Amino acid sequence: MKKIEAIFIHLAIILGLAFLVSYLIKIFKQPIIIGYIIAGILISPFIFKFGASTEFLDTFSKFGIAFLLFIVGLHLNPKIIKEIGTSSLIIGLLQIIVTFIFGFAISNQVLSYGVIASIYIGIALAFSSTIIITKLISDKKQLDSLYGKISIGILIIQDLVAIGILMFISSTSIGISFGSLALRTLLAGGGLIVVLFLAGFFVLPGIIRNIAKSQELLFLFSICWCFVIAALFFYFGFSIEIGALIAGIVLSISPYSTEISSRIRPLRDFFLVIFFIILGLNINLSQIGSIIVNAFILSLIALFFKPIILMIFMALFGYTKRNNFLVGTTLAQISEFSLIILALGVAVGHISPELLTTLTLTGIITITLSTYVIIYSNNLYGKLIRFISFFERKKVRRKKIIRKNYDAILFGYNRIGFSILRALKKIKKKYLVVDYNPDIISDLTKLRVPSLYGDAFDPDFLDDLPLNKVKIIVSTVPDFETNLLLLESISLINPSAIVIVRAHTIEEALKFYMKGANYVLTPHFLGGEYLARMIKIIKTNEKGYKEEKIKHVRMLTERLKKFPKKELRDILREF
Repeated sequence: MKKIEAIFIHLAIILGLAFLVSYLIKIFKQPIIIGYIIAGILISPFIFKFGASTEFLDTFSKFGIAFLLFIVGLHLNPKIIKEIGTSSLIIGLLQIIVTFIFGFAISNQVLSYGVIASIYIGIALAFSSTIIITKLISDKKQLDSLYGKISIGILIIQDLVAIGILMFISSTSIGISFGSLALRTLLAGGGLIVVLFLAGFFVLPGIIRNIAKSQELLFLFSICWCFVIAALFFYFGFSIEIGALIAGIVLSISPYSTEISSRIRPLRDFFLVIFFIILGLNINLSQIGSIIVNAFILSLIALFFKPIILMIFMALFGYTKRNNFLVGTTLAQISEFSLIILALGVAVGHISPELLTTLTLTGIITITLSTYVIIYSNNLYGKLIRFISFFERKKVRRKKIIRKNYDAILFGYNRIGFSILRALKKIKKKYLVVDYNPDIISDLTKLRVPSLYGDAFDPDFLDDLPLNKVKIIVSTVPDFETNLLLLESISLINPSAIVIVRAHTIEEALKFYMKGANYVLTPHFLGGEYLARMIKIIKTNEKGYKEEKIKHVRMLTERLKKFPKKELRDILREF
């Protein structure tokens, strides 16, 4: 059999088994990445006996990593750093440092790994999975929640740190220690990055604008850019993966980065499947007995110690214990970046393949268990609420503020809450704003808006509120369980109160109505209804749309004065 036909057949066997295992994994609501790795483990005792070549698999794996990092780079626009927020920045950095120190100490002192191996282990444990967390939070419709935003912010910080570490490792080679980097290589790489970013700001926008007129040309240019920049970095002594990452970051400045990302994603997914299958191939079933104990101990650090670190730092920043718990449990696994860094460490000779095997098994354990924890996080919080009260500052409630009776209580001061609060002012009702974001409460206090820091999902906190006297309660909180608890509590304390809650789906809205809600706010549907009504009335009258536009701009300007954002100011200058 010719070599090319053999490769095709072996690839068909590998992908076929990966599909079957991943399908079963999906039934149990696990990330498909786990299915890829398990498929590799199952097939590893047999595939090489049938003449499979590791060379072609390694080549596909490198393509997968390169495309993954290219896509990651496309979403790491330098401007995004300004949007992360101070709290996410500090919490993310502190978590990385403390987890690394603890992971290093346990690996070196307890598990008897060498210094270099312990450094890699500490790094691997410090990062969490961007792909898996983003997918699970999105599935739960929680990307706009406070804990979702903080989690994504921390993940961005981790990704940025991981980029630096990847560059650090790729600038070394076998026999060169971490303390003696090749200065010429680093300077050349730094200069190349500066040149590329200058090109990204001043040259590429015009070129891409012309290319984007053809979707096929845009796709071809993106692939070409990724390969050329990766080759340049390889020429200057860095890894191909780092070149692909920098290529993505430079293109992220372009307004067409989202379109490029969507075009590249299918290619990335294919090669990424091979990468994770190869990770599984590296796990020899006969070796599991010798590494399982170490993998289990390292898993405990990611599953328990890392969440505790995050909850402590979140508490110090004044967040509620519920948000502290949700952020901590959401980030309780190791990252695909961790495995890429370890694979690169093996490639340059810093660590042994056995260590990569151990951390791959750790990844399987932590990703599997943390997935269930994230899916059922609200149920777990309800059962553990008394045990995690330590992770909340006692003075945040300020009970003296809630001795007064109010006509209306607004839960959640966000984009929707701003307009609702303005309506409450117009009907001259005494109102109180409740929010679990300490930054929002601080801003409202400066504006002398009656406000209280607290979490509506906390039954004890609800008991402290004057719900028995209130006439109308509005919740813009996007969380289903929180609104359900709010409805149940108010129906017992004050059944005559008008209760308005927010829902994401039709099913949620109908459940809220069954629980006694007077009205359910469905932003997606209401937005469409408002637009449909506006089109029906204005039709194609340009003057009518101009009037609506002016009203909308005035509303945005009013909000801008209260909570200034540079991006919005720039947009308003055009009017």
